[in-house]
Formats: sequence, structure tokens, C-alpha cells
Amino acid sequence: MTTRRTFIGTIAGTISPVMAWAAGGKLNLGIGTYTYHSLSIADMIVQLKRLRIREIEMSRGEFMLFSKPAPEKFQAVKSQLDSAGIQCVSYYTATIKDGNDLDNAVRFARLLGAGNVTGDATGDILKRIDERLTREGLTFGIHNHYFKQKFAYESPEDVLRALSGLSKTMGASLDVGHIASCGYDTVDAVRKLAPHLKMVHLKDVQAPGGEVNVLLGRGIARIPEVMSELRKAGYGGLIAIEYEHEGPVEEDVRIEVEYARRFL
Repeated sequence: MTTRRTFIGTIAGTISPVMAWAAGGKLNLGIGTYTYHSLSIADMIVQLKRLRIREIEMSRGEFMLFSKPAPEKFQAVKSQLDSAGIQCVSYYTATIKDGNDLDNAVRFARLLGAGNVTGDATGDILKRIDERLTREGLTFGIHNHYFKQKFAYESPEDVLRALSGLSKTMGASLDVGHIASCGYDTVDAVRKLAPHLKMVHLKDVQAPGGEVNVLLGRGIARIPEVMSELRKAGYGGLIAIEYEHEGPVEEDVRIEVEYARRFL
């Protein structure tokens, strides 16, 4: 079975940063496009339009840095998204290791029209990301993950330690499914990371210590409480449903979107 963890193991100035804060108000629901990784871009857009989704994070494996995508790929998908009235507000890079990765992350985010970059990085490169994205007017969200082996960002505290001493350009792209997989409380994670949130990945999982995705509300991620806590925090950025499942997912995602909209 191929999951995003398997993948990872192997605007020019027209969009404001994706994190927007507003006192109260309706939460903003979108899709993380890894959800539709088995579909063509054209078929994915058909599904997004069917669900009336207008904002996405580009997180398909063929666009991540380790796939060494060509700029033309981003230009082509941007054109398709524009024609469909869909905005890419965040670009998921996976790991940024060096200056070349950082250059490409900025370049590709701009080609997509995204105001935020989601990914992970450790050590000195974090400061370089901060300085570069601040100059570019972009933001960066550190993404927490569950892996069978130890990962740098598993708990809210892991992310907060990494953000210490960095500017407000740097924040968190909180994946509530991975937080639950790692054995941490999702509502507590929202509460702790709320001032730093750039993105939220909304998924539910079957049990801690594993990565089996289930439909929203049917696992351990406490989705209704997560949505309530986000509203209390005044979070105005994108909440991107992400469903990591092989095979046809169209009907499952329709059910997830319908469920999540009950809590907006």
C-alpha cells in the first residue's frame, strides 16, 4: 500500500499569507489534494467542483520536492485551477533539506499562487527558511507526522520548541490525525498551537500507534471538539480535509465534506 509516508520516505505577491485571524466567524473548509492522489488533475478538479471546494493545499506526491517536479507542472495545474475557480492557498513541500530545496519551495509556491508553504525542516535551515520567506511575504507551517520510527515533530511541544526564537512567519500546519496517531490529544494540540497556526489538516484515525484513516467522526481525533476549539481560537485559515486511503475515495470524501460542514 502506498501512503504519503511512503512517498516522503523515498503568486507572485498577489495572495496574502494563508493564516488569517478573525474573532469568531465561519471556519474555512478545503481539501488537501493528496486525498485525490490516485486521480488525474482533471478528475480531481471535477471532484472539487462537485463538492463546491474553492481552496486547496497542493500536497500530491508528484509536486513534492523529492519528486523533482519541473516548473511547467506547476504552471499547468495553476492554469487548470484558475479556470475552475479554485485557489491554491498552500503548497506542501515535504522535507526542506538545503538551500536548493528552499529556492524551489519559494518558486513553486509562487507559481501556484500560494501564500503558505507546509513542510518540515530541522536545524539551521529553519532560520534560513524564516529569513527567506519573510522577505518573500510567505509563511511556513511545520507539519507534524506519525511514523513508525521517531520523527522530529510528533507532539505540539516538538513544534513549539522549533518555533522558539523564530519570527511570526514561521508557524504550524497542524495535522490532527497524525497528532492522534502519535498518542496526543487533538484538542490540547489545537489549544497549544492556536497562536501559531498557518494550516490545519483535518483527518481521523482508527487508533494511536497506527495510520489507518477512517471517516471523520468515526475515529479518535475528536473532530467536533477540534472544530469547536478552532472557532474559539478565532482561526481563519484553511482547514483542509485530508483522507489517506487507497482506491476510490470520491464517495468517502463527499461524506467527509458533508460531515465537516456541520461544524463550520
